[in-house]
Amino acid sequence: MPFDDLKLFEGLDAVARAARSREPQELFAAVDQYACQFLQHSLCTVNRYDPATQRVMRLYSSNPTAYPVGGSKEKAGTDWARQVLIEQRMFVGEDEASIRLSFDDFEAIRALGLQSVINVPVVARDICLGTINFLMQHPGIHAAQIQGARLAALLATPGFMTVPTPEDGRSSS
Repeated sequence: MPFDDLKLFEGLDAVARAARSREPQELFAAVDQYACQFLQHSLCTVNRYDPATQRVMRLYSSNPTAYPVGGSKEKAGTDWARQVLIEQRMFVGEDEASIRLSFDDFEAIRALGLQSVINVPVVARDICLGTINFLMQHPGIHAAQIQGARLAALLATPGFMTVPTPEDGRSSS
């Protein structure tokens, strides 16, 4: 198959343009739209991770009514935090039961008809900056979706470079 026939490249120009922006939400929205062609997700969120407080704060949401930007979640002591934020390994929840076990907001997720999830740690220089999260309306996750989510996390990484970290607001003595 010739390279110009690969669907994988469709939409990359929009992601590249957004990556040059100083507005991370532009990049996150472009990555969300790009990833939708192979993930077919119904909700995408992007969270910044604060290791000092073990909280994640929402930087982007494809559904700001249900999951507003600025919302945060306490993740200290959870298996999910250990796997995704500390060990920097993806979480793949293939059904409602796995979502129920890992997320306090299971009822809100279920009310949106979402049945599976892929949470990908966004990592640079061996530091977890946050996560990009994709939720689908069908149970089950295919290997290609996992790889697509991993690619989306890589494409979203520059957006974290323009977002102030909690340390930016602290004085250094």
